[in-house]
Amino acid sequence: MFGLPDVNWHDMFVPHTSLLEIFLRGTLIYFLILAFFRVFKRQAGSIGLSDLLVVVLIADASQNAMSADYKSLPEGAVLIATLILWDRLLDWLGYHVPFVERLLRAAPVMLVNDGKPNRRNMRQELISQDELMSQLRQHGILDLKQVRRACLEGDGQITVVRAGDDEPEAPKKKRQGAG
Repeated sequence: MFGLPDVNWHDMFVPHTSLLEIFLRGTLIYFLILAFFRVFKRQAGSIGLSDLLVVVLIADASQNAMSADYKSLPEGAVLIATLILWDRLLDWLGYHVPFVERLLRAAPVMLVNDGKPNRRNMRQELISQDELMSQLRQHGILDLKQVRRACLEGDGQITVVRAGDDEPEAPKKKRQGAG
């Protein structure tokens, strides 16, 4: 006859670590990693910093909650909830409080002004001439003289204002299929 594996229901549902400690650990790790990423900024074309941070932390917290690293499901659930809470709270604060917005969102950085590359800003953001031109080609631009302004935005995207235009241009999307 097939035997059922032993399930330790007590260990699965009764926390072995203080839920407050898990909340505080999650909070500290969230802000530590957020500060670390904020210092090392972004790369052209990358996804949003907070989105990446939350995905990585939740994946790790979920893995720990499902394995033996945590003894109970509530411990993992509290850590995941803590990370989501801080992500949503900081987004809300950033929307409503300009000072918080400035702390959380990187200001645009001018890469090209009137057809001339800003080498200092490119060096600071670690964007090579080849990478800049690659990004500009995605906007249909083959020569820097066609660019009035190009800025690296806080989310890693490069916005472009063509010479003679007043509005920034979003990157061109690749066509999906025919028709």
